[in-house]
Amino acid sequence: MEIPALLRNFGLSDKETAVYLALIELGPSSVRAVADRAAINRGTTYDILRALIAQGLVTYFHKQAKQFFVAEPPEKLLNAIDEREEKLAAVKNDIRESLPRLQAIFERSGNRPAVKFYEGERGMKQILQDILETMKGREDKTYFVYSSGTAEDRKHLYAAMPEFNKKRTDKKIIVRVISLGEAGGIFGLDERRQIPGAPADLKMTHELIYGGKIAHIGLDDSGNSVGVVVENESIYGMQQRIFEFNWQAIKK
Repeated sequence: MEIPALLRNFGLSDKETAVYLALIELGPSSVRAVADRAAINRGTTYDILRALIAQGLVTYFHKQAKQFFVAEPPEKLLNAIDEREEKLAAVKNDIRESLPRLQAIFERSGNRPAVKFYEGERGMKQILQDILETMKGREDKTYFVYSSGTAEDRKHLYAAMPEFNKKRTDKKIIVRVISLGEAGGIFGLDERRQIPGAPADLKMTHELIYGGKIAHIGLDDSGNSVGVVVENESIYGMQQRIFEFNWQAIKK
């Protein structure tokens, strides 16, 4: 990986990267020299140097009443990462301890519908993870899906988490699926019923009804996955009843 890209992955902005590299190349330097090499105005360069000092990547000294800045050895990047990991671990523990209080505040906000939008592979993974997290805490671990499209279409959803069905069945989570068009596979205690006579050219769409939520997933005009999740117990209850009615109707 190129060094500028590496530093950006570390967390430096483009300008911070330019100043840091300029200082490494120059050695101990004045603000003016660093600003000239980085092609950034002097005031901004000084602010960036102060930020880099705060991160432990730069230090300074005075010589003949003039301030000089010097880059710390590159090993300091690893030290900075270790410090971040320690802080994140502490924050994680604090959040874990505070979760009951946060959850209580969240639940007091009422049963207002919450609508969230997701897109792309990362968004689909978030929805699938939410299904696992939501359903593992439910007494009834069955959720419901309307599905249309081909098996190839469905790859847009499950490519985000190929191990989803294994994780789901390991948690004893069951799904009932009503398929329009080509039917997919089933796992464990899953059940699937197919609506006869559905058009063969239906595009990929899914409606997932799970744990007080309804997720609508499809493809946009560019073929990218998009999803909308509505969280509301009343809406969920209605959609669940409609699904159960359709499930029984297909059985007959």
